[in-house]
Amino acid sequence: MAGETILIIEDERAVARGLAYGLEAEGFNTIWADTGKKALEMVHSHNPDLLLLDIRLPDMSGFDICRKLRKDGQRQPILMLTARDEEFDRVLGLELGADDYIVKPYSLREVISRVRAHLRRAYGELSEPVTHKVQRFGDVEIDMQRMQVTKGSQPVTLTPTEYKILRYLLGHPERPRSRDAIIEAVWGYDGEVTSDRTVDVHIRHLREKLEDDPTEPRYLITVRGIGYKFQP
Repeated sequence: MAGETILIIEDERAVARGLAYGLEAEGFNTIWADTGKKALEMVHSHNPDLLLLDIRLPDMSGFDICRKLRKDGQRQPILMLTARDEEFDRVLGLELGADDYIVKPYSLREVISRVRAHLRRAYGELSEPVTHKVQRFGDVEIDMQRMQVTKGSQPVTLTPTEYKILRYLLGHPERPRSRDAIIEAVWGYDGEVTSDRTVDVHIRHLREKLEDDPTEPRYLITVRGIGYKFQP
């Protein structure tokens, strides 16, 4: 895996250059934005495969950028970079649609490992052939080959992480999956996702997008003491 374009959104030139140097040495293409406004423009003009997004920018926060991109239907993985390591910030980033959270100071090896893992899950594993090309429940239809989801014939935008969780649960109908099993399947052991809250946030997003009543889900069911299951 190489040749993918990574958008680095970072206002500190030295930090951005260090990230770009390390990524390009591994075969990736990089582009750089030092403001939120420029980043939003470059996402639409260059369609990068993955974003490395610093939370603190001069004109807007990384949280605002993440929120706007997801609202606009952008699905590429977003990895947030920040010096803050508080639970609130981690959860807020996930709430807004980020796929991962890397705390400064970090090593280039760690960043590159996370980038590779998310690219593989978003564009590699997610696009592998599947037995059932289309799956349906209620008024929801999932085209597994095109990675397209509709509800009531209207398109639904899922992040790569949300899609992977949905596909994993659909692949084990009526079988409860623990949060640890979901973390292993979606993020892998190298994803360093250890909080159950991470899974809960993504499940809630899926319910809000796919269930008629997210507060009383019919298909994405909580199994108390275990985790979640897909109920056909």
